[in-house]
Amino acid sequence: MTDGEQFEDASLVERILGGDQRAVAMLISRHREAVFRFARHYTSDPEDALDLTQETFASALIAIRRYDRARRFRTWIMHIAANKCHDWSRRRAVRRFLFHAVPIEDAPEVASAAPTPEVAAQDALELKRVSAAIARLPDPLRQVLILRAIEDLSQLETAQILGLSEKAVETRLRRARRRLHELLA
Repeated sequence: MTDGEQFEDASLVERILGGDQRAVAMLISRHREAVFRFARHYTSDPEDALDLTQETFASALIAIRRYDRARRFRTWIMHIAANKCHDWSRRRAVRRFLFHAVPIEDAPEVASAAPTPEVAAQDALELKRVSAAIARLPDPLRQVLILRAIEDLSQLETAQILGLSEKAVETRLRRARRRLHELLA
């Protein structure tokens, strides 16, 4: 994100604080895809990801007065999204414990857009295998892996979103990759 985009986000926040509903729509439009992708990778379920995206923006709008316009809005909103995903994970664990819910690894996968049925079938199996392995990672490792490797955020941005030091992000990413390699072996 450029300095200009950061300035535009801060300007949109100012307009939101002034009651401009179009600014709300513009800010959401600008960041919803990144939040949705993060939530989708975290949950492996598009419906849950959509719910978490909506919860993220609802919480952000409620707390918009606390946004520090000196920081990047994307970092702030992704921090909220990470917290929402973590809450979702805890609620899911409780539901699974109480109701013996089917594990997410057993959920059917969305069909791949691969050109041939054979490639699509192979891709779907590999995607399911990798998604299942990512889902088995502990939350702290899974969050870092998704933000750094899938969302391609910098180490600093990931650290800011998760409230960690850059060294902790580096360590967790290394552990996540090692654990993922073990799970996929």
